[in-house]
Amino acid sequence: MFDGLDALLLARIQFAFTVSFHFIFPSFSIGLASYLMVLEGLWLKTSKQLYLDLFKYWVKIFAIAFAMGVVSGIVMSYQFGTNWSVFSDKAGPVIGPLMAYEVLTAFFLEAGFLGVMLFGMNKVGKRLHFAATCMVALGTFISAFWILSVNSWMQTPVGHVMGANGQFLPGDSWFDIVFNPSFPYRLVHTLMATYLTTAFVVGGVGAWHLLKDRSNAHARKMFSMAMWMAVTVAPLQIFAGDMHGLNTLEHQPQKVMAMEGHYDSHPNGAPLILFGIPNSEEKRVDYAIEIPKASSLILKHDPNAPLAGLDTIPDDEEPPVGIVFWSFRIMVGIGFAMLGIGLWSLLARFRNRLYEWPGLHRAALIMAPSGFVAVIAGWITTEVGRQPYVVYGLMRTADAASPLDAPAVGASLLAFVLVYFAVFGAGTMYILRLMGKRPHTGELGAKRGDTGPIRTAGITPGPTQNPGGAEALPTDKEDV
Repeated sequence: MFDGLDALLLARIQFAFTVSFHFIFPSFSIGLASYLMVLEGLWLKTSKQLYLDLFKYWVKIFAIAFAMGVVSGIVMSYQFGTNWSVFSDKAGPVIGPLMAYEVLTAFFLEAGFLGVMLFGMNKVGKRLHFAATCMVALGTFISAFWILSVNSWMQTPVGHVMGANGQFLPGDSWFDIVFNPSFPYRLVHTLMATYLTTAFVVGGVGAWHLLKDRSNAHARKMFSMAMWMAVTVAPLQIFAGDMHGLNTLEHQPQKVMAMEGHYDSHPNGAPLILFGIPNSEEKRVDYAIEIPKASSLILKHDPNAPLAGLDTIPDDEEPPVGIVFWSFRIMVGIGFAMLGIGLWSLLARFRNRLYEWPGLHRAALIMAPSGFVAVIAGWITTEVGRQPYVVYGLMRTADAASPLDAPAVGASLLAFVLVYFAVFGAGTMYILRLMGKRPHTGELGAKRGDTGPIRTAGITPGPTQNPGGAEALPTDKEDV
């Protein structure tokens, strides 16, 4: 079935599929953890039951999304050994410790406090429970910190030395490796993306329930909070994205060339190509709709500034222009659509019609999954735009793969596709069912199973007989 395919291509497809599927959940759970922290903090400050109800409503959804994110992420580490063993061997001395730090800091922190956050509301004090929620939110941030540091080093590798056996070895300072040139921009841009993703999911759920019942106080509050986040963070995200683009132009110019569709250099100012069809064979963008000199204005802050094109890059170092060109436009287009929804909600708020405009609510409902599409499109732009390198400028992707035959990689890819859609599809459907339930006063939140822990050691004694033959009463459940 896979004999005629390329093992390298299949390995890349497998990693792209699993990492894209995986990041759907962290892109939601990172922002949702912070939202839960805000809700519980507002409840402690105001003592309003509404905030506690919303916390309990969303904590159930968080628990499932977090669990699916952890499980889908475990697969990623195995692929480093199965499909990318050469990369693991060569880059392991640098990226291995960084990924270990994520486990030692983020995972341990989350594991220590997640149970208290989910099940300890009535078992510990309010402040201690809030501290646990804060620690879980902090853990999600730390996890993003280390993973983005690893990925950013692969994009802008610094602070290392080359060993005699061709390995990347840490240099004199780990600080240079962790805080590599692209890391601050990538961290800010990604975290804002997770907050916007969560905001539009929350806003979409609130809009769904407002369309059914405009008087629902819980739906009103979640929709209002989500729209404040949208109108505040969306413009900041556009600004952060622009700064990230300037950093990319400095360190990965061919990625920006592919994003802009600049096959040719422009010595007197480059146009901004809004839409078109990249034609890599003819080295042009067909049917281009462009704004003269606008690209130079954005990237160089000078409409007449020269911009180099892909004609200055060897053909074997060019990234796939068509994929990068369109994924970038999808990401940017969704970003501006988010800003539009935020401004629309601001107008509705000023006119005291935030909960009365069904058109706004329908638009917010349609935009509910937009954050997921945007983050996946952003990662495609980042990763495909780095090609043909896995460690930019130093190690090609073709040289990083394991020596496997196509059938071996293809079989595992097929298994991943079937299992992921079955397991995580079912989990996603359950999350949607929870979101479809009307938020109300007296939400129960996450709770343990009623049967208690499973006993795997020893035998639970059954009813005993009294000396007189009468059966004794069963031991009280709480005393076992």
